[in-house]
Amino acid sequence: MVHQNVERIRRAKGITKTHLAKKLHLSLQGYRHIAAGKVRLDVERLRIIAQVLEVHPGIFFDDVETETVSE
Repeated sequence: MVHQNVERIRRAKGITKTHLAKKLHLSLQGYRHIAAGKVRLDVERLRIIAQVLEVHPGIFFDDVETETVSE
């Protein structure tokens, strides 16, 4: 759920995977593993992602709130 919500918001905000990968100090391939749910997101990475996407980190845990942001 969290990975899917991050991706929904990322796409809605027009942020590229490459940009987010750079902010996380990851390769694009490394970010793709996160986006696919193959790598567990830790608190620090979620904080950085939320900062880049300009949302509160808690939104990633709430499908309803994610939907309102992604519309």
